Order: sequence, then structure tokens, then C-alpha cells
Amino acid sequence: MTDIRHRLFALQDEKYRDFQAKLMPTVDKNKIIGVRTPALRALAKELRGSDGAEDFLLILPHRYYEEDNLHAFLIEYIKDFDTCVAALDAFLPFVDNWATCDSMNPKCLISQPKKLLAHTEKWLCSDHTYTIRYGIGVLMRHFLDERFELRFAQRVAAIRSDEYYVNMMRAWYFATALAKQYDAVLPFIENRVLDAWTHAKAIQKACESYRITSEQKEYLRKLK
Repeated sequence: MTDIRHRLFALQDEKYRDFQAKLMPTVDKNKIIGVRTPALRALAKELRGSDGAEDFLLILPHRYYEEDNLHAFLIEYIKDFDTCVAALDAFLPFVDNWATCDSMNPKCLISQPKKLLAHTEKWLCSDHTYTIRYGIGVLMRHFLDERFELRFAQRVAAIRSDEYYVNMMRAWYFATALAKQYDAVLPFIENRVLDAWTHAKAIQKACESYRITSEQKEYLRKLK
């Protein structure tokens, strides 16, 4: 752990730290070292499979934001589905920002979509902001194309939260769903199924997307 932390500080960029702090108001600036993502990913690639990496994944919570991100990137290298989900379950309660939450996308998860859906439902039922956000992100990344079912959109629409980072992800989900499953998802917007803030934000983000036609954007703006 000491060696890994030493290596992270050797990669420190203080100006980048100041920039990151502005993007993540939920994270104490003193928790941010200031290491760029490519350098973190390179370190994760170097450490993957080592005894040091295995030990690092057992040390929770971490002190620094970059340690959390390194943890997330190491999880991405886990190839076994059950091992990966167990690592996510152990780590997610300690995630305290959108960037770390959104950075984790282990490829092995979609190897077992039915089991993944069951675990996603557990994450959506959590009382922890970033665990819920992660669950929505899984549905957005893996279940909006050929695996899409209307019940997934209904599940995201049913979530009620006062947390900004949950509702922003819900809006992002529906904006992406409009780009990929426009006809199926449009009734959620037309019938104002979402709460007012998420409804408006979903339309805004959809209208910013290059994947939605000008005609579709014009109609969506009328539904604000």
C-alpha cells in the first residue's frame, strides 16, 4: 500500500488536481492527489494479477481519490463474473463521487446477462447514491441495444430520489434511450412519467446528442 501511494504521488500534477477538484464537489480537495487517468490505467495494467494488487483490493476504505480509481481499474481486469461482482459489492459502498462510479465497466459482467440483471436490481435497491447510480449505468451500457426490454426503462423511471447524482444518471439513461430506442421510450416523455427535474434534464441531454435527429429534437423541445 505504501509503495502504491508513493508511486501515485510521483505522478502528481497539482494543476490537474485543482481542475479535478472543481469537477467533483463531493470530494474533499485534500483527498485528490492529481493523477491523470491514462497514468492510473497504466499503473493498473502493470499491477494487475500481482500479489500487491490483490492486497490493495482488500484495503478499504482508501484515503485518496486516485486510490479509489486505481481500485476501480483493477476490478476491470477481473475475468470471472462472480469474483468481479463480489469485488464491486465490496467497493461500491465506499465510492463517493460520480467519476469513480462511472469509470468502472468490467467486460466480464455482460458474459452472464441474466445474473447481471439480478445483481443490478440489488444495486438499484441500495440506499447509497453511487451504488444506485452504478446500477442505472449498467442498464444504460448493457441493456439499451439488442438486450433492451421496456421493463428496464420502467425500472429506472420508478426510482425516486432527492440525490442529484442519481437523478442526473436517470436523465442520462433516458437521453441515451431516446437515441437508441426512440419509439419505445418516447411515451415516458410524452406522458411525463419522470419527475419534473429529470424529465427536463433528459430532454436537454437528448437535444444535445448528435444521435437524435433534428425533427426528434424539435418535438422533444415541445414536451419540456
